[in-house]
Amino acid sequence: MTTRDVGSSAPGFRAAADTDTGPGLDLPPQSITEVLGADLLVSPTLVAGGTGTSREVSNVAVMAIPDIGPWLRGGQLLITTTSVLGRLVEPIDAFLTRLDRRGVAGLAVRLDDDTAALPAEMSDAADELGLPVVVVSDLYSQAHPLSGGLAELSARQVEAVFEADRLRRVLVDVVMAGGGFAELSVAVARELGGAVLITTPDGRQLCRAGDESELTRLASSAALDSTGRVRTDSTEGGLGLHRLGDESIAVSAISANNIDHGRLVQFSTGPQLRSEDLYLVEQAAAVCALVVARELVVSSVEEKHRANFVRDLLLGRGGEHEHVVAHAKTFGWDLDRPVVVVVIEPDPVGEDEPSMPTRMPLVERQARAFTSAVAGRDTGAAVTALATETVILMGVGTDTMNLVHELVSTVRGAGGGGRRAFGVGVSRPTDSVDGIPALYGQARTALKVGRQITGAWAVTHFDDLGVYRLLSLVEDDRELESFAQETLRELTADTSEAQDMRRTLEVLLATNI
Repeated sequence: MTTRDVGSSAPGFRAAADTDTGPGLDLPPQSITEVLGADLLVSPTLVAGGTGTSREVSNVAVMAIPDIGPWLRGGQLLITTTSVLGRLVEPIDAFLTRLDRRGVAGLAVRLDDDTAALPAEMSDAADELGLPVVVVSDLYSQAHPLSGGLAELSARQVEAVFEADRLRRVLVDVVMAGGGFAELSVAVARELGGAVLITTPDGRQLCRAGDESELTRLASSAALDSTGRVRTDSTEGGLGLHRLGDESIAVSAISANNIDHGRLVQFSTGPQLRSEDLYLVEQAAAVCALVVARELVVSSVEEKHRANFVRDLLLGRGGEHEHVVAHAKTFGWDLDRPVVVVVIEPDPVGEDEPSMPTRMPLVERQARAFTSAVAGRDTGAAVTALATETVILMGVGTDTMNLVHELVSTVRGAGGGGRRAFGVGVSRPTDSVDGIPALYGQARTALKVGRQITGAWAVTHFDDLGVYRLLSLVEDDRELESFAQETLRELTADTSEAQDMRRTLEVLLATNI
C-alpha cells in the first residue's frame, strides 16, 4: 500500500500510510475522544467502555473478516460490522479481551440493519475492560482521504480468505494422502515461497523445505540462534511477523486440542512479508495440527505400552534377559549390549513460576526433545517419559559422558523459549537387564546429589559423587549442617575469610596433605 498525503482537509489525520507489512493506516497519536471529534467516523456514538476514551489511537484498520488476528496491532482503532462480529467463533467477551490484550485502542461497529443491536455481554465486557466501543452509521466517511486505503485493506483481507481456502485444500490433500510434516513443509514452501521450517514450541527444527538460497540465508540470519534453533524466546515473543533487516519471518503456533505442539515458520529475503502472509501461515499451521492429532491417536497407546515396559524394567519385573531383549526390539531398542541409565528431571520451581496450561506436559516435551537428540547418535537407545522424569537406556561407549553432555547441549540450546532447567543423573554400565534396577537407583542418586552440589542444569555421573554418596544417605539436611558447624566451627561462617579458609582446606584434602 502506498503512502497518501491527506492534506489539511483531514484534521488530526496525517499519514494514511501503511508499509507493506503494516496491518492498517498510521495516524498521528491522538485519544479516542479526539478521533470521535474528527470526520473519519460517520455519526459515532460511544456506547460502552467510556473509561477508556483517553486511550491513544495511532492506527486505523477495517475488520472485514472474523479472523482478524494477523492485522491487529497496538494503538489501533478497529472498524467492523455486526455481521462480521456475528461470525466470530469465540464468545464476544473473549474477543474483546483479546483485543485489549493486543493493545487495541477501540472498536467501531456499524449496525447492519435497523433490528441489529450489540449484545449485552459485549457492553458489559467493554465496560469492564475500559475498551471504548462506538456505534457508527457507516464504516467510514467515503469522502475522507483515508477511505481509499481502508477499502484496499478490506479487499486484501477478503482476498486472503479466498487464497487461504485454496491453500487449505492443497494441504489437506497432502495429509489425506498420508503426508506428514516433511511433505507439508514442502507443499507450504511451494505455495507460499521462501524457506519454511516446522519446529518444536521452543524452536528446534523438525523439518525444512524451500529454495536452497533462502535456506542458506536463513541459516545465517538473526532468526536462528547459534544452535540452529528458531529464536522463539527473543524474536518478540516468537509468534507473528518480524522484520530482520531486509529479511522477514512469519511464525504461527501449531496447536491441537488446545495444546501447543510447535511452530510453522516462513522466511523471506524478497518482499517483506505482510499481514496477509501471516494469515496464510496461520491457516497452514491449522492443517499441520491435523498431522499432530493423527499422530497423537496412534502414539498414545504405543507410548503407554513403552512406558509400562520401561517401568517394569526399572522395578526388576522385566523377566528373562532374552524376553526383555526381544520385547525391546519391537520398539526399535537394543538392550542386548552394555547400557547405562540416564535420568532427566525438571528442576523444581517456585510457586510463583508462571504456568503454561496450553503447552504439552513438561516431561513429555523433554522426552520428545531427547528422543530427537538421541536419534542421530544412538539409534538403539530407549527414551521414555515417566510421571516426573525422562529415562534413557543407552549404549556404553568410550565417551559416554561426552555424549550425554552433547545431548544436554542440543536440548538446552541457547536457553530461553520457555525451556525449563533440568538435572541429569548417569549410572554405571551393566551387561544384563537384571542390573538395570540398580543402575536406575544410581542415576537417581547422581541426579539428586548433583543438583544439591551444582544447582540448576547439573549433569552428574554416579562415580563422580565420591564421599557425597555417603552424605546423601543422611535424610535430615539439618543434621548435616549441624555436623559441619560442630566440626568446622568458624570455617562455616559466611565471610570472605572463611571462604578462603574453606578453599585452602579443600585443596589440602584434595592433595592428601
